Amino acid sequence: MTRPTLLVVVGPTGSGKSRLALEAAERLGGEIVSADAFAVYRGMDIGTDKPDAASRARVPHHLIDVADPRERFSAGEFLRAADEAIAGITARGRVPVVVGGTHFYVRALLLGLFPSPPVDPAVRARLEREWEENPRHLVAKLREVDPEAAGRIPPADRQRILRALEVHESTGIPLTEHWRRQRRKLRYPAVLVAPERDRAELYARIEARVERMFRSGLVEEVRSLLASGVPAGSHAMKAIGYREVVEYLSGRTELEEAIRRTAIATRHLAKRQITWLRHMEEGPVQPVPPAEDGGANHLEALWRRAREGRTRP
Repeated sequence: MTRPTLLVVVGPTGSGKSRLALEAAERLGGEIVSADAFAVYRGMDIGTDKPDAASRARVPHHLIDVADPRERFSAGEFLRAADEAIAGITARGRVPVVVGGTHFYVRALLLGLFPSPPVDPAVRARLEREWEENPRHLVAKLREVDPEAAGRIPPADRQRILRALEVHESTGIPLTEHWRRQRRKLRYPAVLVAPERDRAELYARIEARVERMFRSGLVEEVRSLLASGVPAGSHAMKAIGYREVVEYLSGRTELEEAIRRTAIATRHLAKRQITWLRHMEEGPVQPVPPAEDGGANHLEALWRRAREGRTRP
């Protein structure tokens, strides 16, 4: 089966991926497939900076608001849903435009998920106990045994940190090396682009975005989610901004401190994402100007040249 070519817009948080993808999709007759690990959850709108109703009316969006925040949405579920969405978009004669907020999801989509190595359940149970006692110790341990994994996994992501450690302890091989040893072919041909911004501008945009989120009602959104039965310790509540507001609502920190921590965590995430982009196995990422500087024009030209190159005899 011939797989369609995807236009994949990646980049650090706050760089303007969503607007660039939206304008490009309008020009190319496309539909957007979100690759954001938290935009899948219903009710998590402000903190994930989901596209608003006007944007969704301009261009169809997929994989937004498809999961219950009380349940964890896995990479495997994302992969199945994304494949289905892309098949539908292609059948309609339109262009699949993937917007990659979560680079692990982009990797799964383009390279697939490798078979899970066997692990010892006793190792997992012990690591879970250690996490409850001292999560920072396990984060430091991961940096020692698998620095690449530690560089791309947020320190608050309990599930992925424990998974990386249990794979290493059970097999003697770092999770990153398991990925590297797996010979993988691209599941889809893709044109990868990212809006180009210097670090100072990116951080200023992040600061403004965090302030806007809190002004727009992030605290009320989290309070409503908790009241609806979403556990404070759920995977959804580990998202940046949400976990800091949970700390505030529990009385463990002040609001100004929650805002400050959210900004710091977002900047750290952006830094990890920039590092990821420099080492993407999926292919080279081509920088383009942001949308406000005519980025959609550049992206459209790149896309058409790539398509012509693939169809030329």
